Amino acid sequence: MTNRIHNERKFRNWHAIENGGRLYWLDVPGKMNWRARYLKKVDANEQTIRFWQEIYDSRGVLVEVHEKYPIDLGHKPMKDPRL
Repeated sequence: MTNRIHNERKFRNWHAIENGGRLYWLDVPGKMNWRARYLKKVDANEQTIRFWQEIYDSRGVLVEVHEKYPIDLGHKPMKDPRL
């Protein structure tokens, strides 16, 4: 199975980006109406450039980003816009 077919089956959502690459994403429901979004950015050859996870609260506000590739930077809380 080619990388493109594999990515399309796994992520289901994508759009074209610069230089012939793609941005794939998959939303996963979580506890208390929170949601995780997994994002994968690939080049024209479907080689992974970046992979990360975004966590959204029940209001749809981005509260945390976890950069996983190329370097796992761990979870980074977003600043609360209400503060």
